[in-house]
Amino acid sequence: MKSSAPLSRPAVLLVEDTLSLQMVYRSILATSGHRVAVAATAAEGLDQFRTHRPMVVLLDLMLPDRDGLEVMQEIQSIQPETRVIAITANGSVNRAVEAMRAGAHDFLVKPFDEGRLLSAVQNALSEAGPRDAVKPADPSASATRSRDASQIADGSGFIGSSEAMNRIHGTINSVARSMATVFITGESGTGKELCALAVHANSNRAAGPFIALNCGAIPQDLLESEVFGHMKGSFTGAISDKQGAATAADGGTLFLDEICEMAPALQTKLLRFLQTSTVQPVGATRPRKVNVRIVCATNRDPLDAVRRGHFREDLYYRLYVVPIHMPPLRDRGQDILEIAEAALSRFAQEEGREFHGLDPVVRNLMLSLPWPGNVRQLLNVMRNVVVLNAGGWVTPDMLPPGLADESRPADPQPLALATPEAFTSDSLLGLPLAEAERRLIEATLALHGGSIPKAARVLDVSPSTLYRKIEAWNARAS
Repeated sequence: MKSSAPLSRPAVLLVEDTLSLQMVYRSILATSGHRVAVAATAAEGLDQFRTHRPMVVLLDLMLPDRDGLEVMQEIQSIQPETRVIAITANGSVNRAVEAMRAGAHDFLVKPFDEGRLLSAVQNALSEAGPRDAVKPADPSASATRSRDASQIADGSGFIGSSEAMNRIHGTINSVARSMATVFITGESGTGKELCALAVHANSNRAAGPFIALNCGAIPQDLLESEVFGHMKGSFTGAISDKQGAATAADGGTLFLDEICEMAPALQTKLLRFLQTSTVQPVGATRPRKVNVRIVCATNRDPLDAVRRGHFREDLYYRLYVVPIHMPPLRDRGQDILEIAEAALSRFAQEEGREFHGLDPVVRNLMLSLPWPGNVRQLLNVMRNVVVLNAGGWVTPDMLPPGLADESRPADPQPLALATPEAFTSDSLLGLPLAEAERRLIEATLALHGGSIPKAARVLDVSPSTLYRKIEAWNARAS
């Protein structure tokens, strides 16, 4: 790494109060050619930091004289470009996650091996220093999609001024420049990949490749090859060497969509990749180092997948550092109209048509629709309107047939089996779990005047979960 600092100035500061570990870590780093300053307390660490101004700080979060998070925040206030790597004990992973959300570049959980330590430090130094030219993505990687960050401008679904979207933009601005893994959840069609692109576009890796891999769209027996690559002759059909998505994303961002669909065997290898930052293609004898930032997404509940044994718990906690939930379109209020009008303008320009905007009746109708396909469905509707009509104001007769029939009240009511007055814990005894859950939900809705968003907040679930359950009950009743 090139640096403007004098050669005698340490590039890494290690703040570790356990002297035996301090000696081990310092020896590993020094043997690998890193210039290291050490400290055993917060006060000493801050003195060393002010003196040497290192680009990377390895910071134990459990210090004898001060909270490690406070020290990290003071370091960042003195020199914001410093990359802090948080160190925590195995039983304090939540502290590491808290540090990542507060701006830490990476974290290490004791005990960690030499490779993980060196990988974390090297990645941090690479991010802190001047960027070299970034290797472009391999166009032959058929299962991956390399997307330019400028495509966000074309993603009309990632606009909106609702409170939910403002929170998402704030989270992206806070986390984009760190190495923290971002875990995006949300229903299909809500714009999870656009969110991942926004994280990439606002990061120090924006000039690098953005490689998207859909783990649910690739046969399980080919998934390892698509992620890590393979060597010629490593299996039947491997007629040439192939670069995997992880290697193609070197210097940039790897987006793993539908991560919960990944086979258990590959989850183990992905965890190893996250710990070592090394890739070993199928059939290769040696691994190679890569510098990749991971963003992943799923339309399932990842914690439920862990409980069911479909997703590794250790991999979940490794990936679920900064969660971002993309809300369903029906919960975004006026964003529906903003997206529709932006899409109308863009599609009209592409098709050479002239549209004035949405008729008031259409605007009210769009706000009342449930949009089960979310933003993707709305964009398809607007494309249909532009292609099949000459222009002017968008009126109800221009909309696809049957769309108006999908309109719903703002808060659909379930079948009333329970009221707040009649609902008691005793009334649930002897009932099947599904029936008990239904009565609890209905009683909560009744207590809050049928408002699904309010009931969802009380029950600590997303409104979309309640909508799906109510629709399923009504479908069975009919």
